[in-house]
Amino acid sequence: METNPSPGAAATSVSTLVGTGVPGYSEQQINNPFGVVIGPDGALYFCDLDNQRIRRFAFETGQLTTVAGNGECGYSGDGGLATEAALNMPHEIQFDSAGNLYIIERDNHVVRKVEAETGIISTFAGTGVAGFSGDGGPARSAQLKSPHSIAFDPQGRLLICDIGNHRIRRANPESGIIETYAGTGSQEPTPDEAPLKDTPLNGPRTIVFDPAGTLYLALREGNAIYRIDPDTETIYHIAGTGLEGYTGDGGPAKLATLAGPKGLAYAAERTLYVVDTENHVIRRIDLEAEIITTVLGTGEPGDGPEPDPLQCRLSRPHGAFVGSDGSLYIGDSEAHRIRRLILGSN
Repeated sequence: METNPSPGAAATSVSTLVGTGVPGYSEQQINNPFGVVIGPDGALYFCDLDNQRIRRFAFETGQLTTVAGNGECGYSGDGGLATEAALNMPHEIQFDSAGNLYIIERDNHVVRKVEAETGIISTFAGTGVAGFSGDGGPARSAQLKSPHSIAFDPQGRLLICDIGNHRIRRANPESGIIETYAGTGSQEPTPDEAPLKDTPLNGPRTIVFDPAGTLYLALREGNAIYRIDPDTETIYHIAGTGLEGYTGDGGPAKLATLAGPKGLAYAAERTLYVVDTENHVIRRIDLEAEIITTVLGTGEPGDGPEPDPLQCRLSRPHGAFVGSDGSLYIGDSEAHRIRRLILGSN
């Protein structure tokens, strides 16, 4: 595997926030963490994938609590407390403006919602049966196929990476109606500077919005990152050649190679962080200079050592989120840790 130096990498130290490195379910242990977010209460929430739970980490006390999932793998519990419901491979979570929690469950083919005030869980989108149907109708009656990622746009609509259908779906929480936002259903190469309509998406894996409402998209099978302009409804290629590999640090992001990117996080000053999962690294794209660098990881799987970010091995990381303090939080999945990367200026 070819690696490159990382000039200008904006990182100073990395440390473990949650987890021991040993998989399990306890006050200290987690098992294969995926999506991570900072909630409206300032706590860290994450998908504890193989524990089939959503858990909350309180920064002040270091306490871990479960907010959804009973630990069983299944699809049950709608209409009851979220902590008594069965989940099936929860991949990502997001909060809406009212503080309600949305959970995307890959193997249940649904998006579920946990009410902020009551803790009651319900299905927001999907039937529980894999497929493609329902555009123009209620999201609850529509079929999804192995959905992986969700994000709210500035208008409060929920976008869903319906990766098994090679589409991005969009559901309106007010009307309950779902539609296809992007993708044709065909697994074909995604062109540059193309109109969203009738343009294929090759494995839409994860999405994130910037504050202006621009959407960034990682294509897992496409090994590339794209930007979607919401005003012109045009898609632009910004990183990755489409070939699988680990090259290009310090050079143009478009000429770099990636390997199954599965997470994105947007930071201030037009910076995009890419979870380059199969390369076991976190990469940084300067969106102004269009330069890519590695900020965390060595390119080889492992677990540490900390605190030097470029000496700390990761193991198939997935989720990433930039907190209000500027730190990057990473679900280091197969190392069974959530790490915090302290970011500095170039």
